[in-house]
Amino acid sequence: MGRVYLVTGANRGIGLGITRALAARGDRVIACSRKPARSWPAGVRWIRLDVADDRSIARLVGALAGEPVDVLINNAGVSETVAGRSRSGPALGKLQRQTLDTLFQTNAAGPLMLTQAVLCNLERGDSRFVVNLSSDLASIGGNTLGRWYAYRASKTALNMITRCLAVELAPRRFTCVAVSPGWARTAMGGRQAPMSVATSVKALVRLFDRVTREDSGKFLSYDGKSIGW
Repeated sequence: MGRVYLVTGANRGIGLGITRALAARGDRVIACSRKPARSWPAGVRWIRLDVADDRSIARLVGALAGEPVDVLINNAGVSETVAGRSRSGPALGKLQRQTLDTLFQTNAAGPLMLTQAVLCNLERGDSRFVVNLSSDLASIGGNTLGRWYAYRASKTALNMITRCLAVELAPRRFTCVAVSPGWARTAMGGRQAPMSVATSVKALVRLFDRVTREDSGKFLSYDGKSIGW
């Protein structure tokens, strides 16, 4: 029997691709999202979840009722622009506080609060593995274009959260990594992205299998290479 994965944002894009790939190879997947997918692979269990809502997280914990979870994949996220628009993001003069709040609640606070909430489930599992889906745009050293203030900052915050989790949970034998899925053609990435969802997902699943405890606290690309903070 494969591992038990809990995947957030599992109803579309990278999250749905990961869900399908894991289910196809025999892993058990608990798919979480605000809305269901049009269709789920056989055997996938869907639980409604909004990672920015503490009551929704509490309902998920109740639904899991102490079940073991081997791997938590915090994939749910939002960006500043809608599908198909420029990847440059809003510049100074067009930023809105509400956008900042929304992105930080979903992209940074949400994964942290969910991880905290399901720690007991993860400790009941065999792997104790937390994957936070980040972005190349979160790299401070790699930022040569500016813009994307809210998205960059929220994902950079997620990277720091990942590092904190890795350090604090090390004595409990957890592995926590931040992973960039690459720029893929999703609703968030847009049609101009150079990579297909299938290519990204195939590499990500392969990476999930290769990560060891020695990798805990790292910021990795989908191909396993380290990304500069």
